[in-house]
Amino acid sequence: MGHRFSASDFRDRVRRLSAADGSVDGDHTLNPDMQELLAQMKLRDAAVLIPVVDYGDHTRMILTKRTEKLRSHSGQISFPGGRIDATDPTPEFAAMREAEEEIGLTPDYVDVVGRMPDYVSGSGFRIAPILAVVRPGFSLKINEDEVDDAFEVPLGFLMDPANHNRESRIWQNRERYFYTMPFGERYIWGITAGIIRNLYERLYA
Repeated sequence: MGHRFSASDFRDRVRRLSAADGSVDGDHTLNPDMQELLAQMKLRDAAVLIPVVDYGDHTRMILTKRTEKLRSHSGQISFPGGRIDATDPTPEFAAMREAEEEIGLTPDYVDVVGRMPDYVSGSGFRIAPILAVVRPGFSLKINEDEVDDAFEVPLGFLMDPANHNRESRIWQNRERYFYTMPFGERYIWGITAGIIRNLYERLYA
């Protein structure tokens, strides 16, 4: 087996992952009392691209910072992605389309290698996390209406449980738990941190 955080090793781990095992991840993982609430919600379908850039043994993941102008999750760190349109044939297509629209990551550099179980959020989305390996040499073009910035974080940092903090805050008179993964001046938390934690648990734990 290659280096633990190489792109080839990532591909091998994803190949052994079964996204069709019937399980669903989400905010209810840390907050079991949310299951009943989520079951009553009419969830909106979305897809995000989890792009791992192939830098040999030291792969890095592309993340974005959403613009403050957006109505939902403004200013937060996120994956490229968004709602699945009626014209999108698959969640994979939607994630790739959104990545190109948001940060100019074109499909000719992206190889979709798998998919994680859906992630259900308390904000009412059923999110399909699409796993991809990205070939270096791409040039990003930021859509300033949606994204303030795009940046890379070492996969080794994100897959180290020592960097996963469990925190809480009061929301709707209840204490809600979530993961945070501070990286320099970047504060990764909420849905994005939850999906990264699930990636760690399913591939690297």
